[in-house]
Amino acid sequence: MSLARRKRDRILAAQTINAAQPIHAGGAPVRGANPAPAAAASPAAGANTASPAARAEREIALRLTHDLRRLKEIKSIDRKIAAKREMIPEYVSWVKGVLEADAGVGTGVAAEVLPTVMVWLIDIADYFGALDLLPFMLRHKVAMPSRYQRDAATIVVEEIATAAAKAQNAGEAFPLAILYDVQQLTGSLDLHDEVRAKLMKAIGVEELRDAEDMEASPAARAHLTVARDTLREAHRLNDRVGVKDRIKRAEKLIEANLAAFPPEIEQNGDPAA
Repeated sequence: MSLARRKRDRILAAQTINAAQPIHAGGAPVRGANPAPAAAASPAAGANTASPAARAEREIALRLTHDLRRLKEIKSIDRKIAAKREMIPEYVSWVKGVLEADAGVGTGVAAEVLPTVMVWLIDIADYFGALDLLPFMLRHKVAMPSRYQRDAATIVVEEIATAAAKAQNAGEAFPLAILYDVQQLTGSLDLHDEVRAKLMKAIGVEELRDAEDMEASPAARAHLTVARDTLREAHRLNDRVGVKDRIKRAEKLIEANLAAFPPEIEQNGDPAA
């Protein structure tokens, strides 16, 4: 996609969203509100008289419809992910325009673009990219397309926690910064306990991994304590989440650390010094 095309899509997306806002009695648009969808017009209807913004909206809706149909025809998960990685750049300018307008996502199929791209970014492991979109989604109460059967916050928490668990079960680390960003963005929201427990487990596992890689010290004990407490919270939320052994491991390491570095020595210094 050319630079000019990207700029055009970004501007037209913002114009489309702003034009879609309902008008209150004072004549100003009601920002963040999603008006009732208008009756869908055929691609050919009004093609010569539609505004550039309307044509751009129709184009992005047709693109999404085409891409979703293409993905449905692909059987391999790996190939689906590769296809999404190719598709996402075509939507970036539109998404930027929607974010700049900061007035919701509009109506019709075009309203599905931003939430769909958020999920695709998770699928291709661009977690920070997905998290950049979540505040907008939450602020404007953007509904997820019905095919996802979950709200935006639940999808982000569950899918990223699942990706972390997959990496951890394979003996690989998962970035704590991503997990803590998810927790910060969704910590105050009402989610199912089982979903929250998955995130707490992922954080606790990574904190425990980091602590075990550190030399024994009061600093390491602080990480161990965070790991133990986070894993306990995961267990409290869902006693089948599978963290009992890791809690015991953290507790054992904390005891050993306390024996080597008693709190009174930390406060008073080494008596032999």
